[in-house]
Amino acid sequence: MYQTTDFRKGLKIEYENNAWVIVDFQHVNPGKGSAFVRTKIKNLETGKVLDVTFKAGVDKVGIPDLAFTQMQYLYSDGTSYFFMDNNSYEQVSLSQDEVDEAKYYLIENSLVRVTYYKGKAVAIELDNFIDLKVVETQPNIKGDTSGGGGKPAVLETGLTVTVPFHINVGDVVKIDTRKDKYVEKVK
Repeated sequence: MYQTTDFRKGLKIEYENNAWVIVDFQHVNPGKGSAFVRTKIKNLETGKVLDVTFKAGVDKVGIPDLAFTQMQYLYSDGTSYFFMDNNSYEQVSLSQDEVDEAKYYLIENSLVRVTYYKGKAVAIELDNFIDLKVVETQPNIKGDTSGGGGKPAVLETGLTVTVPFHINVGDVVKIDTRKDKYVEKVK
């Protein structure tokens, strides 16, 4: 059983006899009354999103019976994403809703973990850090380092992140997939 202190983005839970993934959560400690956790959860089978409030430290949720398989991302036809098990050569497809924001981290031939629930592929899990190439950004601006800010950069998958001013087109950068943030330039 998971307690509310275990909640984090991407955690898969069992709620009302279904498998859900936590999309967002917020721990609230009001001045009066007991603390609670406000969550937004997405059903792994149907894609339905619910806003649910749990009592902090009191409510518990189950651990769903999930299976995971390492698969290779093959391609997307615009509506579905196709993956192949390198051991059995079995292929599965997931819809855009099932892949969701992970589409910004899929590069052909990359390896991902496909999540199965009740024998059906329902979602994918990515590594925490992925290296992507910068395909579009403003030119380097010398002398503009006092603010410690950054500039927008479009990566090879279409994801836009803020990068330091010294990053140029063609550079490979490490991105944290949990926060959609730049981590470092890859040498």
